[in-house]
This record gives sequence, C-alpha cells and structure tokens, in this order.
Amino acid sequence: MPSGKTVKLVLYEVLQFAALIVPIFVIMERFASLIREVKGQDLTAYWLVVAASIAYVTSVTLLVWVPLKYLILKKQRFIREITQWRPTALAYLVLCTLPCFAILIASSKVQVDRGHRFDHFAELPVSLVLFSLICVDIVERIRPCRLIGRSDSLDPEIDMPGPILTHLEQVTTVSGQLHPDEGQNSLTQGHPEARNGSASGRWQDFAGSPSRSTLSSRAPGTAYLYSSSSRPRFYSGHLGFLWRRDGRSEVFVDSFLFWFDTVEMVRVAGEPSVFYSAWVFPVYILGFLSTVRMVVTPQNPLLSSAGVALQDLPFFIIRVALIVVFGNVTPVLYPLKNVLVSWTFIYFSFLTKLRIFKSRSMF
Repeated sequence: MPSGKTVKLVLYEVLQFAALIVPIFVIMERFASLIREVKGQDLTAYWLVVAASIAYVTSVTLLVWVPLKYLILKKQRFIREITQWRPTALAYLVLCTLPCFAILIASSKVQVDRGHRFDHFAELPVSLVLFSLICVDIVERIRPCRLIGRSDSLDPEIDMPGPILTHLEQVTTVSGQLHPDEGQNSLTQGHPEARNGSASGRWQDFAGSPSRSTLSSRAPGTAYLYSSSSRPRFYSGHLGFLWRRDGRSEVFVDSFLFWFDTVEMVRVAGEPSVFYSAWVFPVYILGFLSTVRMVVTPQNPLLSSAGVALQDLPFFIIRVALIVVFGNVTPVLYPLKNVLVSWTFIYFSFLTKLRIFKSRSMF
C-alpha cells in the first residue's frame, strides 16, 4: 500500500505532465487540420505535422522534463539553493507555452498568406493553454501542503499582526523569590547591598526592565503570553462555519485572479479582425511575456515590479492601440486596470520618496 506522500507526489507529477503534453497535442492537431485544408485535403501534410508533435513531446520529455524532475526530487545542492524562482515553471513556459503561442502565430500567418480563413483558434488559447498554465502554477503553490486535514503551511491566520491572549502562566513575584528576611530588608532598607551582591544586581535589572510597569498593573502572580494573531482562530455559534478559511482553497482563487488579465489579452487575439492581421504578433508576444511572471515565486518582492514591467505597462499600450484600430475588441475596464496599477506602483514606490512628498503639511 503506497503512502500518502507517494500518492500525492504521483498525482502532482501526472497533472503537470498532462498539462505539458495535452495543449501541444491538441493545438498541433488543429494546426495539422489547417495545413490539410490549405494543401487541398492532403493527408500527408496532416500526418507529418502529427508525427512532428509526437517527436517533439517525446524529445522534450526524455531530454528535459524527466531529468529536471529527477534533480528536483533528489534535491540536489544547486536545486536546493534556488529559492527565488521556480525551475519547473520556467521549463513549462519554454517547452509548452512558447511553442503553443508560436503555432498560433504560424496558423494566422499561413492563412493570411494563402488568403483563407478556415480557423481563427478562438477557444484554444484561453481555455486550454492558459488553463494548463494555471494548473501548473497551482500545483507548484500547493505542493508543500497536505491534501487532507488542517492546513499546515498556508494557514492565512498565521501571519496576521496584533496580540491576542492565548494562555496564562503562573510566575512567582520578586518578593516570593527572595528570602523572607532578605526581601523585607531589601524593601525597607532600600537594598543597601546593591553595590556588591548578585541578588541586588538582578533586582536592579528587574527594576529597570520595560515590562515592570506592565506586570505591576496586572493581578499578582499572573503573566500573559501573546501570539501574533489579531483574530481568534476559532469561532463559536450557529454561523461559525462562515468564518472558516483555508489557505489551500485560497491558492486556487489567487491563481485564477493572477492570470485573468493575461487570459483577456489572449482572448483578444482570437477575434477574427485581430487574428487575421499583423496585430496578432504583438498580442501573443506580450501575452507570453506576461506568463514569465510565473517563474518568480509568489513570496518574492520582485513579483510586483515584474507584473508592472511585463504585464500592466505593455498591456495598457497595446490595448489602447487595439481600441483605436479595431474598436471595442476589449473591455475598457482592463486598460483602466493596467494604468491604475502602473501609476500606483510608480507613485508609491518612487514618487513618495521624493523630498516634496515628504512634507508634513501635505496630506
């Protein structure tokens, strides 16, 4: 009977491998059908493209994917030292996402050059390629966590600031620690042996400590220990289930929200007016550049600047150009989002550091 860790490992690896090969096979088959139509129902061209896809998947699996996974599972030294980016995500982008986008651009070019409009690949980029990309991202984020029981490493309640009373602990007062006569003498005589006694040194340290006033204001013999959470972990009552949160389920939500802007950009490329024009090149190129953000780990501070440089600023420029040329092929909400995110990042990261913005007279 395999252990739970083995089952989880096999499940994750199967999901990631399926996300690697399925988009390539599906898109290559659509591309092969397109080539057959362009060539006048030539089956030879169809099977050549299919054979090329099988050869490509086999080659990258044996030469790149399997050796990389072996090194990661064996936790080689140079792999363990990588903490700010994800090798699996980089390999997936190079081996799957980049070829898929290249095939989509080639499909547009072939049809434009031949003067045909057989297939504009409207559904594949959004629903298959990017969904597989999201699945790989989710697997990489949720891999350290257990699939059953309580969350151990993604508990959102752990990092919330602010104190909360957790438990009480009995402590002995200072007068109780001293000998009865010594305590009485030290309190009535002003502890005259403070110059040459270790016990008096401890008394002075305690008297000068910042927590003395806090302890003196509480009940005698009681000390309070605090944790780093500002909200209670457990809630009672009939509606207590509404307060439940789990970091593992929030990973799925965060991952989909993280990719929605890229999904909308690639969807625009599926519009016939855009797909059968030269604008399909910058759209897919910028769409792929935005996926490079997945290589950076979610905890890396570089992710914020990478999002602005690789997504929001380029997306805003290309969306404004598309609206000017083709009309409302994309909702106005997305360029507004891009410009607001870019402006707030530049303002709070750079402009607020200037001397003019440090004046206290300003709001």
